[in-house]
Amino acid sequence: MAFLERSHLEIVRAVELHGTMTAAANALHLTQSALSHSMRKLEDRIGVKLWYREGRSLRLTPAGTHLLATANRLIPQFVHTEEQLGQFARGERGTLRIGMECYPCYQWLQKIIAPYLRAWPLVDFEVKQKFQFGGIGALFDREIDLLVTPDPLQKKSLHFEPVFDYEQVLVVSSDHPLVEKDHVMPRQLGEEVLFTYPVSRDRLDIYTGFLAPAGRTVRKQKVVESTDIMLQMVACGRGVAALPRWLVEEFSEKYPVRAVRLGSRGIQKQIFLGVRRTDLEVDYLNAFMELARNYSEHP
Repeated sequence: MAFLERSHLEIVRAVELHGTMTAAANALHLTQSALSHSMRKLEDRIGVKLWYREGRSLRLTPAGTHLLATANRLIPQFVHTEEQLGQFARGERGTLRIGMECYPCYQWLQKIIAPYLRAWPLVDFEVKQKFQFGGIGALFDREIDLLVTPDPLQKKSLHFEPVFDYEQVLVVSSDHPLVEKDHVMPRQLGEEVLFTYPVSRDRLDIYTGFLAPAGRTVRKQKVVESTDIMLQMVACGRGVAALPRWLVEEFSEKYPVRAVRLGSRGIQKQIFLGVRRTDLEVDYLNAFMELARNYSEHP
């Protein structure tokens, strides 16, 4: 049965610091008799004296010196851990793991990360992209805490909040034959090379919301992970891409690319932040969502 307690360590430190049992008791807000009784009981349990008593003064025995070294090592760790637990309780500390099901949203996320990290210095921040069973499964399995997605799945245990609207457009080079068009139709892309992110076709809006309903497809699809490289390829006339309009406008000063509407009505989309309902009261998670809403008009 354990008999060494934190209070014993604190008493040994206090006696060493203040010199007497009485002074140590005052510092620890104990009575002198309670402190003496506690330490005598410990000495009886361990079978060794912790102090040599020389009149009113105390001098540590070798066992007492060893216990003091342990106290000096452990008490600061106790105090530090208690401070951290308090930070967890107040929502000031934790880990925010964000899952991304929207490749272009990395540009938007970069605008939020810096102010968030400055405001919440004790919160660790992780961004994850690949999940074993997809983003929704990662939320359920607590692999992530927040999901950025254009495709919410309404479940009772999950909460999805729209943070911004955007239009999915065709991206072409500034000298592409389609650049002067008000919009393009599916049949006009039959001979094009289409650059896409490494996402299945059933998650690509240009297929599900534009080509497939018309029974059309492109000549070839090429997968590119980097937005920069994708736009460089488009700018050089190697093919076309489908991206959010705001992203094209942001990069148009860097690369000679232009946005063309997909269909006469365009493809309108929304980005959602998904969280577990049980986590809606977590302060640092709510702070991220609030910051995200501030970038809703122009991500």
